[in-house]
Amino acid sequence: MKLEFGIWYFFMKCPVCLTQDTKVNDSRLTEEGYIVRRRRECQKCGFRFSTNEQIEILNLSVIKRDGAKEPYQRDKVISGLKKSLQKRSYTIDQFNKLTHQIERDIQKKGKEEITSQQLGEIVMKRLKSFDKVAYIRFASVYRAFEDVKTFQKELNNLLKNKKTLIIKKAVRRKKTENF
Repeated sequence: MKLEFGIWYFFMKCPVCLTQDTKVNDSRLTEEGYIVRRRRECQKCGFRFSTNEQIEILNLSVIKRDGAKEPYQRDKVISGLKKSLQKRSYTIDQFNKLTHQIERDIQKKGKEEITSQQLGEIVMKRLKSFDKVAYIRFASVYRAFEDVKTFQKELNNLLKNKKTLIIKKAVRRKKTENF
């Protein structure tokens, strides 16, 4: 950290020798422009490493079901997503894109407070299009399915929506073939 002309400058430490004298060699946008990846080099020991800069949601409170408020914690959303996606096939890039979409949806609300219910609905909406199995897993915990009938009802809704989508695609394809 260095004070220069009334402005504090913070430096990234080298993970090997812990010196603050590192240089940025390259910066690139990733994840649809939501993460900046910086290639760095330590000026003391020559070690090369990468860092990622991403948007952070600040000043957002989550209102729990019991009325208690707590600061928004990205790690909790990531943990919930990872549990629901356990043993499912996805790439790190796909997962990062999913979390960014969820956080973008939260930011679009433009509020300083969000209920845990609203947050859960945003996550479920994104999971539904990302991975149906993960969606059902998340929904079963989030909505606290108490019996098999409730679980079956959610599965039926999911299957009904999928059939409707397939029929709509078939109708569109038929229309374009007729022209």
